Amino acid sequence: MEIIKKIFKDKFARAAFIILAVLYLVILFADFIAPYSSSYSNRDMAYAPPSKIYTIDENGKFSLPYTYNYIRKYDSNLMQTVFKQDRSKKYYIKIFPKAEKYKFLGLIPTSRHLFGVEKGGQIYLLGTDINGRDVFSRLLFGGRISMTVGFLALFVVFPIGLLYGGISGYLGGIVDTLMMRFAEATMAIPSFYLLIILAAILPSGMTSVQRFALIVVILALIGWAGFARVVRGMVLSIKEEDYVQAERVMGASKLRIILKHILPQTTSYVIIAMTLSVPSYILAESGLSFLGLGIQQPDASWGNMLKEAQEFTNILYRPWLLTPGALIFIAVLSFNLLGDTIRDILDPKSEVRR
Repeated sequence: MEIIKKIFKDKFARAAFIILAVLYLVILFADFIAPYSSSYSNRDMAYAPPSKIYTIDENGKFSLPYTYNYIRKYDSNLMQTVFKQDRSKKYYIKIFPKAEKYKFLGLIPTSRHLFGVEKGGQIYLLGTDINGRDVFSRLLFGGRISMTVGFLALFVVFPIGLLYGGISGYLGGIVDTLMMRFAEATMAIPSFYLLIILAAILPSGMTSVQRFALIVVILALIGWAGFARVVRGMVLSIKEEDYVQAERVMGASKLRIILKHILPQTTSYVIIAMTLSVPSYILAESGLSFLGLGIQQPDASWGNMLKEAQEFTNILYRPWLLTPGALIFIAVLSFNLLGDTIRDILDPKSEVRR
């Protein structure tokens, strides 16, 4: 709680913390917040622009929020498809309407959503993609993968790195030398290219869940070595402390000393490293999915959603497709700001305090 209080004293860290909290709450309740399911598609509305929401009617008076459906037409003068509003009928925005069925938090069957429109209406807050899928809804579902991949990888990286570095530093000698040479060999592997190679040779018939799990494992297996080296350096100094020497004299086993007395002293660094490591995993997953080697369509992640925006015409005429990139930028920046502040709070040697 003391760390939270200090974080909130820094305006940038406070903003980053709030942004990340909102992002995780939104993706947690994505089924409820999203007006459409992850499988929704309306090919007739491919590349439809964001819906315009009105609060003032045609007579200039305040009204309940409403929108109009789009009509897709081909403009022979422009030689392209255009979308025009069908002004013949208003569709009022409703709170907690019944729509597609889902399980709230994966447990409770319901059909209530946070918002929607009257029956027959369509609302696309951030437009649609090439398959007529609601970009806003897919951003929420895609965030579940992009924003959790880092934490899942950390559950593999940090236990391995802590134990490996702790054993290496405490035992020292030839064991330390051999273990560190292996860690350095692992660090020498060009991680991003390895990810591309491994992701490319994965069986094409794999589901996105299986592919997602493998991406997490791959990220973890090449990310532990650098962390283990730092832990090893910390252990080399900690093991000379008096309380560790006393425990050794009392006959405690080496594993007990490492797990109970040495590794807990690295807690501050672990917290800092975890916070600063998550952005790299988010970027790695997004990069793989952007290249078509990560999460595959029709399942959504911010990376494979951003892939559609790489075409110049989409950047120019359909800027809403760039939204996933903006969210990746915001999430990574927030993690870095938060991690930087936590480092200043927990590092007693830091001279710079926010």
